[in-house]
Amino acid sequence: MIRCTIIVTEAFEGIYLNLSKQPGTTRFAESGWGWKPSGGGDTFTLDHTQIVQAQWSRAARGYEVKVLSRADGVIQLDGFQQEDFDRISRLFKVWYSINLDNKEHALRGWNWGKAEFGKAELAFNVQSRPAFEIPYSEISNTNLAGKNEVAVDFSLPADGNDTGTNGHLGGARARGKKAGGARDQLVEMRFYIPGTATKKEKKEDGEDVTDGEDAEEQNAANLFYETLMEKAEIGEVAGDTYATFLDILHLTPRGRFDIDMYEKSFRLRGKTYDYKIQYESIKKFMVLPKPDDIHTLITIGLDPPLRQGQTRYPFLVMQFKRDEEVNLDLNMTDDALEDKYKGKLQSHYEAPISSVVTDIFRGLTNKKVTKPSTQFISHHEQSGVKCSIKANEGHLFCLDKAFMFVPKPATYIGIDNIQSITMSRVGGAMAASRTFDITVTMKGGAGEHQFSNINREEQQPLESFFRAKGIKTKNEMADDSGALLAAALQDEDLASSDDDRVAATRGSADEDDESVDEDFQADTESDVAEEYDEDHKSSGSDSDSEMADADSDAPAEEIEEEMVERPKKKVKTAK
Repeated sequence: MIRCTIIVTEAFEGIYLNLSKQPGTTRFAESGWGWKPSGGGDTFTLDHTQIVQAQWSRAARGYEVKVLSRADGVIQLDGFQQEDFDRISRLFKVWYSINLDNKEHALRGWNWGKAEFGKAELAFNVQSRPAFEIPYSEISNTNLAGKNEVAVDFSLPADGNDTGTNGHLGGARARGKKAGGARDQLVEMRFYIPGTATKKEKKEDGEDVTDGEDAEEQNAANLFYETLMEKAEIGEVAGDTYATFLDILHLTPRGRFDIDMYEKSFRLRGKTYDYKIQYESIKKFMVLPKPDDIHTLITIGLDPPLRQGQTRYPFLVMQFKRDEEVNLDLNMTDDALEDKYKGKLQSHYEAPISSVVTDIFRGLTNKKVTKPSTQFISHHEQSGVKCSIKANEGHLFCLDKAFMFVPKPATYIGIDNIQSITMSRVGGAMAASRTFDITVTMKGGAGEHQFSNINREEQQPLESFFRAKGIKTKNEMADDSGALLAAALQDEDLASSDDDRVAATRGSADEDDESVDEDFQADTESDVAEEYDEDHKSSGSDSDSEMADADSDAPAEEIEEEMVERPKKKVKTAK
């Protein structure tokens, strides 16, 4: 006896998964459904037990089936025709026992409505119809931009071709991957939320507290912000905090932030802005000793960069005191420390705070720590030299494979991308004799970087480092050294002649100061004004006596006696 099993499927062509750039084929079966790109690639599948809800609505390429899964959040299938609704609705009902809800979007164009937090997305409703939905998986950060304003930042893909549809990390499983499907990408949205709202607390049995009981009323924008932080898993709710560093000074962006370090990300908490940054976004990690012998700078390169409104920060620059030590115990079990981070992290740290932060970052991110090159030592035996980019002062550090200027604007220049370096003097004769500038010209016409006001003493160490790295160097200062010396001497002659000229115009003032007026007699009678009368109280008499008391070491009685024995001033009486 032969048993034959027939698998019934429903197939649809030209379907786009999660805003992918290329279409594919979607097949529904009783066990689940899958999607395969037409141009070749990995197949995305979803088991029927993972399907929670399904929704049918109008979308960009026709009609869309939005599936809410237990593990992957919201999954979008776009490109269906209107006549496909009955067919798809029937198979969802028969195979998955789920109703395919037909949702109509609000088309009024209003920008005010009501925000509702669902299981996997935030819906903005206008007259009880959704105007748009935002999956929590696409939100990277949120901040209170004002008293009644909340800013929502969206995740960005590593590149425009990455849509999250490749391999086992495809679809809604990867945060921010959907944004790669479009040429223009939405990066920020702001909600204005006035008034107050009531926050319902949970009882011990899990039921909501009624409004008549201990319901807490607070600012509506704050409640929206806190709810979104929890739903989108931003901040502390994303997992256990392994380590926390409080009130760390950041030079870029400027301010003080608390640093919370998690398993796969870290968070900066400030008074105005909060940032959640994935470890995979860290591309460079540099420890730079500041030439003041007091501070150490930790510079972190990010891609995509940190955003604050319209400003992008591709580098974080933190400043630590070298003599400040910290005593820290990692919030991590011994088993996790042994299994995941053996030889990378320690359970207890007692060292300078810059070293502890560096070690924990290195252990959690597996990133290489870059330090200044040992081939360069400045005239003052430091790793960096003081200079300026336009009006911004900072320090230029020479690394083994790059140059790094911090703090603002933080500039990273790879040595392999440098075509040539020109050393020159800019400014007047005296200024040029003390400082010089270097201009770094990049390959392929990528522009140039100019660093100015470098101490003249740093010329030889820098020039030696350039030659050691094989960088083509042009020294324009040697050509005009004779002219600058002559100009400097001329300035000195002019300065000395000016001094003589000023002395000559004063006449015999110096001689008059040393001469003695023989006609002057201290005890002779003379006409004096009223304020010099012994009975007249001047405004400065009290302060003069106080200064005399302060400067004198004698007892108060002796000072009083001296003041009594002082001869009285002679006053000329009118006849």
